[in-house]
Amino acid sequence: MLGIGTDLVDIDRFREVLSRTPGVADRMFRPAERAYADSAADPTARLAVRFAAKEATLKSFGVGLGAMRMFDIEVIKNENGQPEILLHGDAAEFAAERGAVRLLCSLSHTDAMAQAVVVAMAS
Repeated sequence: MLGIGTDLVDIDRFREVLSRTPGVADRMFRPAERAYADSAADPTARLAVRFAAKEATLKSFGVGLGAMRMFDIEVIKNENGQPEILLHGDAAEFAAERGAVRLLCSLSHTDAMAQAVVVAMAS
């Protein structure tokens, strides 16, 4: 194991960020993430929990914002319906340089809070 990261996001506060700066969602979330969120009556909770997973991913490597682009960290549901983190571009290179071969994640949210836990695994 390389590290563990966790993050909590206040959904109402995240909603305010999205409304104040609408372009932030396009810079932070990949098209599949946006499409999945938009399929819900209230997409904000789905985006907030994905943002939490992106931050938890950074923390699992012991780094903070700016170490990699959030857009290069993608949170999907795999064929079994489980959350999975895919890394693209510089984020994939960053992880490979550190020996990461897999990222395990758990996502949860209520109407008020979104939480993610990520474990970076080495070979």
